[in-house]
Amino acid sequence: MKFTDLRTWLTHLQTTDRIAVIKKGCDLKHRLPAIAKILDGEKATYFQDPQGFDMPVISGFMSKRSWIAEAMGITEEELLPAFRKAAENPIPWHDIGNSSAPCQEVVIQNPDLHKLLPIPTHSEHDYGPYITAGLVIARNPSTGKQNVSINRIQLHPTGRLGILMLPRHLFAFFKHAEKNNQSLDVAIVIGVDPLTLLASQAIAPLDHDELEIAGALHGKALDVVKCKNSEIRVPANAEIVIEGKILAHERELEGPFGEFPKYYSARESREVIQVDVLTHRQEPIYHTIIPAEMEHLLLGAIPRESTLLSHLQRSFQGVLDVHLSIGGVARYHLYVKLKKTHEGQPKNVIMAAFGAHYDVKQVIVVDEDVDVHQPQQVEWAVATRFQAHRDLLVIEGAQGSILDPSTTVEWMKEGGDLVPPYQQGLSSKMGLDATRPMNYQEHVFTRVRIPGEDTIDVQREIEPNTKVSFN
Repeated sequence: MKFTDLRTWLTHLQTTDRIAVIKKGCDLKHRLPAIAKILDGEKATYFQDPQGFDMPVISGFMSKRSWIAEAMGITEEELLPAFRKAAENPIPWHDIGNSSAPCQEVVIQNPDLHKLLPIPTHSEHDYGPYITAGLVIARNPSTGKQNVSINRIQLHPTGRLGILMLPRHLFAFFKHAEKNNQSLDVAIVIGVDPLTLLASQAIAPLDHDELEIAGALHGKALDVVKCKNSEIRVPANAEIVIEGKILAHERELEGPFGEFPKYYSARESREVIQVDVLTHRQEPIYHTIIPAEMEHLLLGAIPRESTLLSHLQRSFQGVLDVHLSIGGVARYHLYVKLKKTHEGQPKNVIMAAFGAHYDVKQVIVVDEDVDVHQPQQVEWAVATRFQAHRDLLVIEGAQGSILDPSTTVEWMKEGGDLVPPYQQGLSSKMGLDATRPMNYQEHVFTRVRIPGEDTIDVQREIEPNTKVSFN
């Protein structure tokens, strides 16, 4: 079964004892995120009427890899191939036209988001409340094609919104509009089904609408509806939609904010969204993602893994699996499982992985007998199959993630005064070939196994209800 509706998925989690219902009145500043973080990966958290709001908040409903596979109706082993197939075979969405869309059951012009939405303040030094699970949808001013992304969005005291846009498709759309002295229409969609949420993070080419990838994950066209104030189409069954414009030639201070590398990004002048309309379902549910925790990391990791696997397999048929480790914030450290056929091949794989996505900072290539989803096994391969003088590859001065604080280069004025960073995102890359040599003597590199350890059903060997005396 595929879960194509948020409420159906939440009902399923509750039926299987995977939702913790929190007492009413939970403080939105720090306390709500702290509780959600403590339960992250164990249970989703449902906050009843937090801090004077009659709108509940949900968090953590996609915080385990197995849950994401379950929402797709597949096994964990099928996760990357299934996502890749959907990304390569999108299904155009279905516009329901003038039909009554659940996400537009209530329409509020010029809304006061401070009073209407229970937006948490997450981390200790965050500037204030942040929307962290909003799907930002915009149209290419040149072609009309849509893009979907998740961006951090700060609620300013004025009611306007600050947004961080990395140099990707949304940013390109805005710069094109701004160059023509035009603002860019956007819709911020909060509370979507798990598959649409996952699809929003696909690494897709320009002018490939992620809502069509959502349709492929669903196995049918996604129902969408036109926004009240623009031509943007949004998921018809979403909980909440904020309509507005990214304003041309206007900037306001945004940040600091605790980001996915588990560090704060600086307070800087960034783009601003003017809010025009708020629409929502009757009795909507607000979704927040706890920054740098499992829901945040996994939603970014799985689409990236799928893209990286596809990219590597085009050139190397022996690449069997990949994994972005949680310790590497599910972005920077990549493990690759390879059925090696030639000496030197792992280094070629490493260089191809660096070229596949600039976020990748470290690559470890292991043999087919190592499970890349088990960090201890990867570490074991490095400990026993890697020698730095021959198996280490270092590349200096490459493009990296600007959210990685170690990529910020600073310099000193005469007299020792520290000046602001003049260069961000300049990274050194490291690759480790942790594979066995193609030829080795006898059993030197043969992994120790006990016959039967993978096949014996231990429960059948245990005497039930039997105790022995040790006196």
